[in-house]
Order: sequence, then C-alpha cells, then structure tokens
Amino acid sequence: MHLNVLLMKKFILFPFVFFIMMVWNQAQAQEIGLRFGDVLGNNVAIDGVFALGQFSRVHGDIAFGNRGVGIEALWNFIYRPLGDEAFNWYVGVGPSLLVGGDPFILGASGEIGLEYKFKEVPLALGLDWRPRIDIIETTGFRASGFGLNIRYVLGKK
Repeated sequence: MHLNVLLMKKFILFPFVFFIMMVWNQAQAQEIGLRFGDVLGNNVAIDGVFALGQFSRVHGDIAFGNRGVGIEALWNFIYRPLGDEAFNWYVGVGPSLLVGGDPFILGASGEIGLEYKFKEVPLALGLDWRPRIDIIETTGFRASGFGLNIRYVLGKK
C-alpha cells in the first residue's frame, strides 16, 4: 500500500475517533443492544443510542466481521413520537467507516426508521434503512442497509 494512502487513512480516522469520544463523553448510553442487518458488509453490530436532547440523538454501531470493523455514528436530527409516545420515527445522517478490510471505506450513511419502546419491559425494537455513499477508497452508492435493532433501555423503571 502506498505511503500516501496510509497517511490519508490515519488523517481521516483521527477526527472520526475524536467525534466518537466527544459524543461518549457528553452523553451516556440510554439504549444498548444489537443490530441485525447490513453494517458496512457485516451482518451483526453492537448498537447504542445516546440522547442529545428531547428530539435529537446519536445512533451508533460497531460491527466486527470478515470485512473488518465497521463503524457508523449517525446523528438523528429528527426523533419524534408517532401518535403514542412508545412509537417513534427518526431520520439521520453521519459518517461510516470500515477499517481493517479491503477496501478501506469512508462514506456517509443516511438513516430513516421506526421504533417501539415497550412500556412494561425495558426493551426497544426498531426497523431502519441506511443508504450509504462510499467516498474513499471506493466510490459508490449502497441501498441495501436494512436492519432490525433490539436494544435494552437503560434506566427505565
């Protein structure tokens, strides 16, 4: 691999890791679980939600698999109830990164989804679609990012 490509990967990885650390420092995980579906070519990811306000949050995933380590940190700038407070919809966008795989991927993912938070048990179920645009090392559009989220809601009474 050329030295320029290695330097570019490190230069891009540093701000991404810094962003994740800042979000982690400012927010505490309110939901944690698994996402089944496409996360940068891997099929299962650790899924977490961090509230940034009443109607805003970060939805993050870390996937480990044969393709490498996939990371998505999506800012859900729209997070609203749909009728009942237990049923919500959300829209977001954020960076996506695949490291340790071939090819290295840096891109942007969108997200639109629905979720239901059970009132009796601390559980949230969600379905979402995450189209992705790959920008660096390959270029392309991927529309196959459908997933099922199953998360434990922390601090729910």
